[in-house]
Amino acid sequence: MEVRSIVLGPDESYELRLTGRGARGYVWTWQVTGDADVVTVAEAPEAPGGGVPAAAGAAPPPGAPVERTYVVRARPPGGGRARIRFAQVRPPYPDEAPYDEFVLDVEVGAVTGGT
Repeated sequence: MEVRSIVLGPDESYELRLTGRGARGYVWTWQVTGDADVVTVAEAPEAPGGGVPAAAGAAPPPGAPVERTYVVRARPPGGGRARIRFAQVRPPYPDEAPYDEFVLDVEVGAVTGGT
């Protein structure tokens, strides 16, 4: 499991790319703990052609890994820390251990009044 720490300012975003195994039934899920209200997480729209430039519009070969992009955005007014745990799981098997995990520790700076 990889752990990464980042610092964001309010309204700043961070793109996280994770390799998927969708062809094998795995999906990435996430859970936010800590100051959960200081960040939002969303999956970015898939690029046309699934991110395969040489074969635009073509599906990746069976079993090929597919990269997924997630956008983490700091919400104003900031001033908190959140931990986002991504887990690669197969939904039909909820008791099965995740295939892979990734933890993103996010510190969001507070809005400061300036003159």
